[in-house]
Parts: sequence; structure tokens; C-alpha cells
Amino acid sequence: MGEERKLVGACPHDCPDTCSMLVTVKDGKVTSVRGNPEQPFTRGRLCIKVNNYQDRVHSEERILYPLRRIGPKGAGEFEKVSWDEALSEIGSRWRGLVEEFGAQSILPYSYLGTQGILNGLNVGDPFFNKLGATIGERTFCDSGACTAYEMTVGHTAAVDPESIVHSKYIILWACNALSTNSHLWPFIEKARKNGAALVVIDPVKTKTARLADWHISIRPGTDAALALSIMNVVINEGLVDQDYVDRYTYGYEELKVRAAEYDPEKVENITGIPADDIRTLARAYAQSAPAMIRIGVAIERHAGGGQAVRAITSLPALVGSWRKPGGGLLQLPLWAFPVNFAKMMRPDFIGNDVRVLNLWKLGQILCDDESLAPPIKSLFVYNSNPVVTTPEQDKVIKGLQREDLFTVVSEQFLTDTTLYADIVLPATTQVEQEDIMFSWGHFYLSYNNQSIAPLGDAVSNTELFRRLAKTMNFDDPFFYRSDELMIDESMLWDEPALEGISLDELKLHGFARLNLDTADRYAPHAEGNFPTPSGKCEFKTSLAESGNFVNPLFRQGYAGQQSGEPVDPLPHYIPPRESPKTNSSLAKDYPLNLISPKSHAFITSNYGNMPYQIHHAGEQTVLINPEDAGARRIESGRAICISSRIGEFTAVAVVTADTMPGLVVAPVGYWRHTSQGNATVQSIMSSDYADLGAAPTFSDVLVEIKAV
Repeated sequence: MGEERKLVGACPHDCPDTCSMLVTVKDGKVTSVRGNPEQPFTRGRLCIKVNNYQDRVHSEERILYPLRRIGPKGAGEFEKVSWDEALSEIGSRWRGLVEEFGAQSILPYSYLGTQGILNGLNVGDPFFNKLGATIGERTFCDSGACTAYEMTVGHTAAVDPESIVHSKYIILWACNALSTNSHLWPFIEKARKNGAALVVIDPVKTKTARLADWHISIRPGTDAALALSIMNVVINEGLVDQDYVDRYTYGYEELKVRAAEYDPEKVENITGIPADDIRTLARAYAQSAPAMIRIGVAIERHAGGGQAVRAITSLPALVGSWRKPGGGLLQLPLWAFPVNFAKMMRPDFIGNDVRVLNLWKLGQILCDDESLAPPIKSLFVYNSNPVVTTPEQDKVIKGLQREDLFTVVSEQFLTDTTLYADIVLPATTQVEQEDIMFSWGHFYLSYNNQSIAPLGDAVSNTELFRRLAKTMNFDDPFFYRSDELMIDESMLWDEPALEGISLDELKLHGFARLNLDTADRYAPHAEGNFPTPSGKCEFKTSLAESGNFVNPLFRQGYAGQQSGEPVDPLPHYIPPRESPKTNSSLAKDYPLNLISPKSHAFITSNYGNMPYQIHHAGEQTVLINPEDAGARRIESGRAICISSRIGEFTAVAVVTADTMPGLVVAPVGYWRHTSQGNATVQSIMSSDYADLGAAPTFSDVLVEIKAV
């Protein structure tokens, strides 16, 4: 028996906390994974999703060898093959497709199944760019919010999350921090012990809302109206920080005119929030410096999500809360990390003949779009599970069932998507690979040391694309770089933010704080200095003429083919497309709004197959207000059918006053083939875009429910 070893790793998931992990290994097996007590943000604690990560690594359900389909698509019938056989078939099929239809008949589909800089979002981009495949635009999360944020304050890591301890008034807006950003909570608690008030704005009384000083329940999709009404009160009652506005903002006079349209009585009718509560919120926010707003990614997921973020992001400059640490708006601290995205994505490999398709519309791409020339004949899926993360689930399934579609999936488990693959390739877990991690929730660069050798024949994504490059006879040495060299090239090490950070020390300790001011001093916009065209916070955006553009980060570094009409340069309220107030004809048949937040125990579809997490999450549930349940004679524990104009799924009713009348709530993350009715909440969602950044509209859905 060998001795135990402890290595420092980093959580791989698409979560703002990016925890530093201590991995214990004995005899080549991971025996425990725990939070690193030395990392100031992790503080020795992991969440319910990864606290037993060793069970995921050593699960008997792991895919450890290449597989070839031998049964009907969707049946999950495969035979074991060698890597040589699998790659030979992929190479042969792709060369045939390129010759007959062109390389654009091949579509890569990926997202952030792992968030590592090496193995994450951009790992396959250089390969598919060189191949000439269709570019898959990935705007599943934060593309609308990032677009709006950039329009208003630029690409700036404006707030150190740890500085929230200095805040006097904290607003969590569409952010259930205890479930989706739990390591921020100790900093919030410290601020509250120092006298700060905590307000949660959310349609649902979440775990976080229950612990707040004030939960403000808001109708889904009306956040922009509330933000503009706060402006209305702040301006009309003389609560503006006029000095800050005069020096460091652009477009204030025009904003005053716009905000005048949103008096609290009018907005009460839109949001369901009493006018007096809107006034109380506005006054407290403006008079409690420094005040902090933390927005969640859910804020963008309706027709006017981008403009909601535009309006909310304008508030801190209006009241001068950028002046001190602990004030401002917290979106994505990742902008502080000098990642060498150009080296990781290689947009220079893209030829002149370019096609971009948005992966949010996968069902349409595979089934409906007869204008596609060439049509998609091969799908390569990695770091993703589109059957349960993409809307119009039935249409996605129909597309994956096509016999003329050659589908390859790199995975750790037989997911709902993997069941439809022709070739399955075994992927490593985080403890079986080396990686380096940025964070979109704090200022610590993290290193993930490989703790054990890959199990079976599983390979990392970096190794996967080395093998694919060899299969397709790529001769550029770039495609055969070692992980060590890729890590060295992953960051812009000469940038000031990385000054004093040694790669050797980073690997040894597992984390290092970026070279920025300490949390009690970090206030980069105390005197303006916004990275916008004007250098100011732009209430009236200079980028309006760009239209509904998508940041190159979301489209493999390719900035061409931008589309969309010019947008209103001032923040404004765009009503939901589907609500009883805005779509009365649809509401006759589907009178209830539905939102689909993140689950407490799953992260998107990760862990939807793991016993420990399933035990805590329970089966797919839908929260219903007692008023709506009573009208339909539905009781808690009853099986119900939830239907929209797109489709339907079955779940278990939970009757609770935690959700307002007229709203039902269905958490995401459940797997299709283990759910009642063989469908999940994605089966009722449309693939419509929000107003900015081609963002999704997860929470702009009208439904009806009935007992099964």
C-alpha cells in the first residue's frame, strides 16, 4: 500500500467561485477532494456539487474507452473500439464530407463543461478554424449582459468581490448567491455584521432571499423598468451625485428625459412592486454609500435582458457609488485576467469563406434550415450536453436521429446527447489533467495539478485535439504543443496584473492573487477612467450604431458577420414577449410565466446523473403558488404536465408561497432519459434571442399546468 499524497487542484466548473481544491490520492485513486483552506476565497469549503468529486472520477458509469454505435440512434447500444479505429473512422468520414460538401458541413458544438483555459471554451477552436468548419457561436450565458456592460462601462473588472465587506447597502439582483456563488456569502455576512443591509430582487423567495433583510419580488422580465424607476426617484428627489455625473458620465441630460417616463406608479403596474417600495429602495440605495449591486446571469434571459443590464449598470455612476471600495456593480471580474485569447483561439486560421451559426438554435440548424448550403452533415460535441442545455428539445432529438448526420461526442458519461453518437470518445475529469484557470467571480489565478493518471483510455481535451490534428494530417507544429507549453502561452505574463506571479510558485501553491490593489483599496473608477470610447460611464452609449453585436469571445475570436439593427443609445424597458400583460392572446391558453433557474445541486447538466446530488435535488419539481395550484386542483407531490407553445414535460408539483401568483419555477439540470415523460424543461423553451448579444430567453415563457 502506498502513502497518501495531497495535490492542489482547481474546480473545473463554469461557476464564479473557481475553488482551489486539495486532492488526496492513495494507490493511484482519489480518496477525497476538499476545499483549500489557504485560498482566501475558497476558505476550505466546497459546494454540494463537487464535495464528493472523487465519486464522479471513479464512478462505474464512466466512459473509459472509445465506443462505436451498433444499435439505433438513441438506444445507447455501443461496442468498444480502439482509439486507432475511432480516429480512422472520424478521419475517413470527415474527409469524405469535405470532398462532397465542403468543410462547413462539419459543426463543432461546445461550451464550458470545463472552464480551464487549456481544456475549456476555446480548446477546439484552432482545430476547427484550420479545418474550415462552420463556426459555432456560443452565446448561452452572459453574452447579452456582457454586451450591455461593455456599452455602459467597458471591459472592466470594476469591483473586487472581496471588497463587498466594505459595502453599506448590498443588492443581489437576480442572484441566488447561496446556490450559485456561495463563496461570496461570507463577505456579504461580514458586511452585514458591520451594518450593511442586504436586499434581494428576485421573482422567487430563494435560499438567499430568505436570509435577506428585504426580499423584493418582481415580475419576470421587468428589471429594466425597476432600474429606470429607481433613476426617476433619485433624479426627482435630488439624490444624484452631481459632481460624479458631471465629471465622469456621458449622456446624463438625455437619461433624465428617459427616466422621467418611469414614475413609480407606472412601474408598479409593470413590475408588481408597490410604488412606495420603489421609492424606499431608491432612497436607501442612493444614501447608503458605498452601495453594491451584484447581478446574476439570469438577468439577461428575457426579451429585454440586455437593456435591463444597461439600466442597472448605469445606477452606480448616478449615485457616485464607484468612488469607494465596496461600491459599484459586480459583473465579471474575469476582465482583469490577461488571458492570451488570440493564442488560444487562433482566429487567424479562419479562411475567407466563413459561416457562423449560433448553437442556441441547434434544433433549427439540424432540422429546419433549408437555406443552409451546405447542410450540417457532422456534429462534434465536447464540453457540452446539448440535449438538456439547448431549447426546442424535441427538435434537437429529431436532428440527432438523422441517419445522415455523423455525430461524435467526447464525454465522461453516457449523457442524453451521447446516446445519439456514432462515435464516443472518453474524456478525462479534472484530476486526470493539467490546467490553469481564470475566474469570473474573484481575482485569483488558479492552477490545477494532475493528481492521477487518466483512467482507462480517457484523454484530456488538449490530447484529443492533438490526435484529431494528426488524423487530419495538419502539419503546423502549433497543433502538437505540449500542455506545459500551452500553459506557458495561455497568459500574457508580461502584463502588470501578473507581475510577481511565478508559474512555478503558482503550480506549487495552486493559486495567486492578481497584482491589483487590495480589496480595501480597489476602486478603479473612483475618478472615472472607464474603458469606453468617451472614457466615461456612458448612459448614452457610443456603441449604439454597432447594433446587436456579439463580442468576438463568444464566436471563436471571429469578429466578422456582425448583425443587428442599431439600438436605442439610452437604457429602456423592453417588455417580455411572453407574459399575460404583453401577449394576451397566447396567455389565453398559457396563462402562467415560467422561469428556469440553476439547481442547487447541479451545475447545468453536470451531476444530473450522480446519486449524491440527485438525492439532494430530488426528482424534477415545479414550484407553484397556492393560488394557481388551487385553481387547478393541484397538490404538492402530484405529477403535473407543464406545456408551452413549443412542447411539454412532466414534473412533480411543489405548492409554495415562495413563488408569486402567476409564476411557476422549474430548476434546470435534470437529464432527459431519467425524467418522467422522457423530457425536461428545455422541451418547452423557444430558441428566440434577447435584445442584445444573441442572448437566450430561458425565462420568457408562458405555460399552462395540469394534473397528470
